[in-house]
Amino acid sequence: MKINRAGSGPSLVPSADYFTGTVWQDPIANAPEPGRVRALLVTFAPGARTNWHTHPLGQTLFVASGVGRCQSEGGPVRVIRPGDSVWFPPGERHWHGATPDAGMSHIAIQEASNGETADWAEPVSEADYTAVAED
Repeated sequence: MKINRAGSGPSLVPSADYFTGTVWQDPIANAPEPGRVRALLVTFAPGARTNWHTHPLGQTLFVASGVGRCQSEGGPVRVIRPGDSVWFPPGERHWHGATPDAGMSHIAIQEASNGETADWAEPVSEADYTAVAED
């Protein structure tokens, strides 16, 4: 058993190569081999979001606080709220983040395949990000 104490490490600021705006990550789980699960509490300032990306084994998001947005390529921008969970299947190109006016925190859960949890692409355009969102 290993206990990771709350506050025992600093919040991480992810690479600007993968995010737009101010984002913090707090690790929850990073299972050693043969485990593959990875989980993070990700906090987005208003207007912050991921780049377009995919996950080799899919991803689940659980919204903890605030109001967010997410979109799968070719689909509408969707609003997500506390208590909502979102599943992105393996290989589905998508993005997620806060709304323009409110921050959002979610728990991101994914598994690693050959040590990788995501394949990153280009930033989300302002037109895509600010499109009218559906509930």
